[in-house]
Amino acid sequence: MNGYMPITTPYMYNTLALQKALSLIKEAVQGEKNDELFYDYLIHIAPTEEEKEIITSIRNDEKKHNKMFRKIYKDFTGQEITGIHEEFEEPKSYIDGIKKALFSELRAVEKYRSIRANLPTIYYRDMLFEIITDELKHADKYNYILNINS
Repeated sequence: MNGYMPITTPYMYNTLALQKALSLIKEAVQGEKNDELFYDYLIHIAPTEEEKEIITSIRNDEKKHNKMFRKIYKDFTGQEITGIHEEFEEPKSYIDGIKKALFSELRAVEKYRSIRANLPTIYYRDMLFEIITDELKHADKYNYILNINS
């Protein structure tokens, strides 16, 4: 070799990267829907009005994220995401549910960073940045709830 290494063209890279992002977006839509249902349950069992309001704000953000992910997917594919099923597992206790929610938010950040890295334009990356910062804010709010309940 003469020191020249062929590289993947930007078009090929973006196509492969975008396919990965779209696959992860499908997973994210399912996850956001499951989180929404789980948080509805937590709202129902939350012991104080303050906690109900905090979890309601988080649940409303999850609905917003679901719409944003669906928009991104449709913008790139021209298709709607289908086949989403509603499910959640009832936690053993309210505090167990809050802990589960906290770690769900942190796992989502990891996945969403990968989606963001594989999107081809700043417009869509900025959408993911908004979602990621919301998820981090949610984790902080769940930590607050854990703190006031300890």
